[in-house]
Amino acid sequence: MSREAVVDFITEQLADILERSPEGIEESSSFAEDLDADSLALIELVEILEQELGERTVGFQIDDEDLEDLRTVRDAVDYVMAKLAKGSEAQPGSERPA
Repeated sequence: MSREAVVDFITEQLADILERSPEGIEESSSFAEDLDADSLALIELVEILEQELGERTVGFQIDDEDLEDLRTVRDAVDYVMAKLAKGSEAQPGSERPA
């Protein structure tokens, strides 16, 4: 999944959860200050990400202790991209022969 696809997916899900236009959501947007997203909105976003991305990457999950580090849309995108990269490295057949 490309970075652009992750940005679009997160933006669309946030817009739906927060009942606002996706055009007003930027990567630099802060969940709390710019989007007025409370902890319940973020938990809902995490559940959607885990459900959707768990189908693509076995075992995809966002650790509870990592949630407090996700303050902006960019933080969430970077986190998802790192988890997806780590997950693809661990999948069988992704190893390169020596």
